[in-house]
Amino acid sequence: MLRLPSFTYLGATTVEEAVRRIAEAGPEGMVVAGGTDLYPNMKRRQFEPKVLVGLRAIRDLARISGDRGKGMTVGAGVTLADLAAHPEIAGTYRALALAAGAVSTPPLRNMGTLGGNLCLDTRCNYYNQTYHWRRSIGFCTKKDGDICLVAPGSPRCWAISSTDTAPVAIALDARMRLVGPRGEREVPAAALYRDDGMDYLTKAPGEILTDILLPASDGWKTTYWKLRRRGSFDFPILGVAAALRCAPDGTVEDARIVLGAVASRPVVAGEAAALLRGQRPTPDLIARAAQVAFQPAKPLDNADLTIGYRKKMTRVYVDRALRELAGLPFEGAPGGGAGAWQGS
Repeated sequence: MLRLPSFTYLGATTVEEAVRRIAEAGPEGMVVAGGTDLYPNMKRRQFEPKVLVGLRAIRDLARISGDRGKGMTVGAGVTLADLAAHPEIAGTYRALALAAGAVSTPPLRNMGTLGGNLCLDTRCNYYNQTYHWRRSIGFCTKKDGDICLVAPGSPRCWAISSTDTAPVAIALDARMRLVGPRGEREVPAAALYRDDGMDYLTKAPGEILTDILLPASDGWKTTYWKLRRRGSFDFPILGVAAALRCAPDGTVEDARIVLGAVASRPVVAGEAAALLRGQRPTPDLIARAAQVAFQPAKPLDNADLTIGYRKKMTRVYVDRALRELAGLPFEGAPGGGAGAWQGS
């Protein structure tokens, strides 16, 4: 049995109190909300904080407000289960509800929070193991070692972003509100992430993600498709967030496609989205866009299933996601086999 190391738990009832407590704790402190990823990582000695600052009692972080016309504010402490079931989110920002509902299992979605999933630690087959397993093969550069076991000749860590909700937040053009010792600031969702398996967030030390700001829906249709071995529990080995806004005549006014679990941060497939703008989405056009989106997906041998299969499925899932939004039929029934499906 893996046991948690000793730590001091300090609960906070306001954001200001949490910021103060985490500043006082310094490098040895971390914040915790649901703890569904943090606590297992602590058991495996991947994280070794001496102080945890609890956010669950901060009511402001668990609120959803606004509407589709003006935009919505989702607190970082909203549970994934509540987010997936929220009528306005499920109806207007459907991709976000799909992504939240695709995370893990119902018990963990009842505990896990949107903020926790957005800030999820990057993952790797060589890193997400017990301490004794990692010691037996030689530690990796992400924790306790000095070499990336996936790419030994590389100077960087290649652990991958495995959050379901981050690609969606970027596709929705959401903004993130961060509060820290220097005050409050907002950044575009894409700006929260960097392509570095170790230092994967641009969030400054001591800053807390408090809110996700969703813009007015403005005619956007969105979806999220997730590839994993099983139909639940597993982290994504590919996530596709897609968004389309079409004119009354069916012409695509704007499009966004974001890939998850193919790099250390979500990958924006900008060229593929640009191919769709000003065009009516036909099967041939969507197939070309899917081929262009396929290019920046460069999975490595650090997650489930084979590299070739995961690469190939990028094209397949982008194609299916866009066909779904365009109201076009596609081959292949949802679910089953190694390519577990998440969508409508």
